[in-house]
Amino acid sequence: MAIPASLSLASAQNTYDYAAAVTISDSTVLPLTRGLLVTHNANGAVVVTMSNGDNCTFNWHGTTTIIFPIRCTKVLSTGTTATANYVALY
Repeated sequence: MAIPASLSLASAQNTYDYAAAVTISDSTVLPLTRGLLVTHNANGAVVVTMSNGDNCTFNWHGTTTIIFPIRCTKVLSTGTTATANYVALY
């Protein structure tokens, strides 16, 4: 995925300039995100690799659309239980 050269990561906090669909994968490395949008209609969990290299699990209950304001480099298939739509926010 190509991030536009004009993208500034110094934009205001919690605002996003670019979005890209994410396919969960244990091997695909994303450009460092500023957020992750998850849309799902049941309980679930998503596992991500944070910017420092640690894996972290986020859980939710019920139907939701949520923006996790996190900097991550992977959305892992191992441990992710949610069949959801994932969008990386930059």
